[in-house]
Amino acid sequence: MRVITGKAKGLKLNTVEGTDTVRPTLDSVKEAMFSAIQFDIEGANVLDLFAGSGQLGIEAISRGAKKAVFVDSSAVSVKVLRQNVEWVKFGEYSTIVQKPFAAFLKSTSEVFDIAFLDPPYRCGLIGKALPLLEPKMSERGIIICEHEAECNLPKKLGRFEIVRVLRHVGLSVSIYRIPKNEEDEI
Repeated sequence: MRVITGKAKGLKLNTVEGTDTVRPTLDSVKEAMFSAIQFDIEGANVLDLFAGSGQLGIEAISRGAKKAVFVDSSAVSVKVLRQNVEWVKFGEYSTIVQKPFAAFLKSTSEVFDIAFLDPPYRCGLIGKALPLLEPKMSERGIIICEHEAECNLPKKLGRFEIVRVLRHVGLSVSIYRIPKNEEDEI
């Protein structure tokens, strides 16, 4: 697992070993995700929920995000995450929180421009997290969910709706945005 591009390009990241619930995002999937939002990253406030090793938030900072908040409930994951943030020298752009996702989302007053959700599969966590996350997103917000291919996420979520689904072998990435008004388009 490595940083694909930007300030930390090519640096290898540590992964969490010995657990069935952590599965690092494949480079090809990560590249597709970031290609879909490439013009939205610069200066963004990013949330990496269910952060694991932190690779998605680290990639976002490497590509120009202003900062990332990494949230994971696992002490093992947070330890690896801290090592990765230190290794790529992104400490000043990072906040690491060891807390269950629901407790974090209920307690934070931060507003995010981009949120990555890549929880353990087949646990129903995305469905529980999305309603709590939606009010924490900015008007330019993008929510990116990596999930098992057979998972059906709601097409609409408050102000947001799925605008794109990227399909890969065994998994999908659903991207939510606030739809643009027709009069805003030229």
